[in-house]
Amino acid sequence: MHPSAPHSDSLNPHQRADALRGLGTEHLDILVIGGGVTGCGVALDAVTRGLRVGLVEAADFASGTSSRSGKTFHGGLRYLEQLNISLVHQALRERNLMLERLCPHLAQPQPFLIPLTTLVERAYLGAGVAIYDLLATGHRSVPYHRHLNRRATLREMPALRPDAVQGAVQYWDVRVDDARHTLTLARTAAGYGALMASRVEAISLRRNGERVTGARVRDRETGQHVDVKARVVINATGVWSDELAGMVGPSPIEVAPAKGVHLVVPRDRIHSRTGLTARTPDSVLVIRPWWNHWILGTTDTPWQHGKDEPLATASDVDYLLGQANRWLRSPLSRNDIVGVFAGLRPLITSVSGSRAGNGATSRLSRDHMVLRNAPGMITVTGGKYTTYRIMARDAVDAAARFLPGPVSPSRTDRVPLVGAAGWTDLRRQRARLATESGLSPRRIEHLLGRYGSRITEVLDLAADTELGQPLPGAPDYLAAEVAYSALNEGALHLDDVLERRTHAVMEVPDRATNVAPRVAGILGHLLGWNYSTTENELQRWLHTVEARRRSEAAPNDDTAVTARHA
Repeated sequence: MHPSAPHSDSLNPHQRADALRGLGTEHLDILVIGGGVTGCGVALDAVTRGLRVGLVEAADFASGTSSRSGKTFHGGLRYLEQLNISLVHQALRERNLMLERLCPHLAQPQPFLIPLTTLVERAYLGAGVAIYDLLATGHRSVPYHRHLNRRATLREMPALRPDAVQGAVQYWDVRVDDARHTLTLARTAAGYGALMASRVEAISLRRNGERVTGARVRDRETGQHVDVKARVVINATGVWSDELAGMVGPSPIEVAPAKGVHLVVPRDRIHSRTGLTARTPDSVLVIRPWWNHWILGTTDTPWQHGKDEPLATASDVDYLLGQANRWLRSPLSRNDIVGVFAGLRPLITSVSGSRAGNGATSRLSRDHMVLRNAPGMITVTGGKYTTYRIMARDAVDAAARFLPGPVSPSRTDRVPLVGAAGWTDLRRQRARLATESGLSPRRIEHLLGRYGSRITEVLDLAADTELGQPLPGAPDYLAAEVAYSALNEGALHLDDVLERRTHAVMEVPDRATNVAPRVAGILGHLLGWNYSTTENELQRWLHTVEARRRSEAAPNDDTAVTARHA
């Protein structure tokens, strides 16, 4: 019998306290370390097989790579050039599954142009996109590609320089809010009974001889230490994977963090109804719609500094502006940029001393690996955001060998995430929701794309006169969304809301400094902050924003790190 979901899926301080108690008193089947998309996916996969599961994350859910991706479920069109057909096929299948069944409220199909500069390119690129479409087997979740002449191309994207293109191939992929998707995975796992705890750091592994039997963790909010007993520990820490694996001996893997930088500009700066994908000398430029903005990315360069805070530099910003302006009729400048974010990809460079790739990080494999570090410990790393569910399935399959008795097969291909059930019906009723709530249809559409069928819970909070108002300085969000983040989404700090529950930091020019006091006031009221705590949260946020601005003015990574800590 498969488990139902009788537990509350709300993440809040009460749930967190209960999770910490359970982590200290129960003997888990699986302890997951790492609360990014892979770790939360592992927790959901394991708990829906009927296993007793706990997860600890040293910072906030999705605070690393999983909130700093390109924000797209995609098959990796460029991986066809590397002849990695299996990865593309797998990713496209997962893309369609997200859109059709698992999280349709968080995913939206979007068209992209591949501009053609010569007629010869049409046959070559058109064949590649045709293969891409054919690999997306099953129900047609997105339209097939189509070929456009120059006139049709400029109709789709008037922002293009007419002299830069001979035509285009248009194909479709899927936008996703990565941070909200990872958070929704965490909530769904909690709803099935997983013990989910953010701001809890694994400081050592428990051993019985050679066997790993759990971990000692520290609550970073209180300093309390908890000894967690588990039959298997799954290391899902991304770019930190080799460090945690090294706690049981020489790490069998070497992970090379590759930095990817993205810029955010307002929607009116680029006149287009489609995104764009174009080659760069060492990677790919993607311009994708993002609500009222465009996201431009990405870079792909080695990062050799602290993994907690990858930094964008002046050279990163100039590079992306230069690549975008090769195509745009009205060039973008630094004055157009409202947001910048940088993330790290966990690329595997060696396994047990054997090199997994050479040269530029852009040529390293995006496949994932599942390795046994020691009896009772599994590491899963590498991979792509889109294939997190496959990574999770493979990791739990590997862990099952250490568990007594048979373990059910993975069933996460049939487990909708929180907010998916009933979303389609509610979306048909958005006019009624707008009338009853007094909010605009556009606002309702935005909320549906963030909360799915759980929009009714947000609207209940918004019925309060004050919470029903847009946030001053970040008007795309309601004050009720801040309250909801504390009551249901595990937000414990100001940055949790400004960076991940909302994306205000990258969507307003002041990097959310003006809205921060209002957000801190709401969080402080609900989380019981005193005046000193509230001021500390505000000052820490202002310091973070200023430090990032200094790094963005620095010419390279080394000087950016120095500027960050000045």
